[in-house]
Amino acid sequence: MESPGATRRRRARPSRTRFLLCVALAAVAVVGGTAAGTVYVKAQAHSGAAPVSSATATATASASAAADGEGSVESVTQQAVNRDALLAAAMKAVPVEDGADVSVAVLDPDSGEGASYGTGSFDTASIVKVDILATLLLQAQDAGRQLTASEKSYATAMIENSDNDSASALWRVIGQADGLDAANKRFGLTGTDGGDGMLWGLTQTTAADQLALLRQVFGDDSQLSAASRTYQQGLMGRIAADQHWGVSAAADGSRWALKNGWLARSTTGLWDINSIGRVTVDGRDCLVAVLSNGNSTKAKGISLVEAVAKAAVSAVTEET
Repeated sequence: MESPGATRRRRARPSRTRFLLCVALAAVAVVGGTAAGTVYVKAQAHSGAAPVSSATATATASASAAADGEGSVESVTQQAVNRDALLAAAMKAVPVEDGADVSVAVLDPDSGEGASYGTGSFDTASIVKVDILATLLLQAQDAGRQLTASEKSYATAMIENSDNDSASALWRVIGQADGLDAANKRFGLTGTDGGDGMLWGLTQTTAADQLALLRQVFGDDSQLSAASRTYQQGLMGRIAADQHWGVSAAADGSRWALKNGWLARSTTGLWDINSIGRVTVDGRDCLVAVLSNGNSTKAKGISLVEAVAKAAVSAVTEET
């Protein structure tokens, strides 16, 4: 979101019980670059699968000896890699400005390895445009229809060029916050609330929820059809050249799909800088969501987000 937003007035809504789809992430706040912590993370390859934890785990294997007809049992203990500890260690080298906050969640969907760092709610700024389009596609699926020509035109401008007028048009089409919240309940987002009125950029979210949203866009176990996912992935892979920053810094080449968000708050002049998407490293795909606020400049916020994305991906892909 390129223009400053007005002060957000939260409206009262009934509390909702939501189900977390596929990923449960806990986190530790990062304040002023001085606080660091390790969290316990569970990631599932798909719904119903046994969780894969970044905490230490043990496995026992049995083997039988057949030479003399007598059986023997051998216990083998394996140490699982603590990806959260790796990420916490990597974050110590990432400079965070005084007063700035950052949160990140990362997952390798194939291996189930994941980690998170930081917590709390953040303004989405323009990364909410991914959620707006996912909601539109889900609503179209429910109605048994294709997107109209005008909706496709708005979607292209909204995602590829981060056009705000197009986002506002589709925000109205989906029913604003109520439509977004209803779709997010089905997507498994539990900590995201649509912005008041037309203030879609002030939607509140968490890194864990953004990771859950990415799994809807890029994963097979999704409320979105294969055609809807392919369409949205295509737009996120054709971002305008001046927006080739953010989580793409963690990729080892041009294989990435993302959406960035940037917003200077009118009340403080400080910047929200966010980036979400999929990156490919050594042939492995990783989903990454980095959220930040309190940055003194846009450039410093971008540098922070890129450094955090690199640290997160390395924590998940590092061989130990």
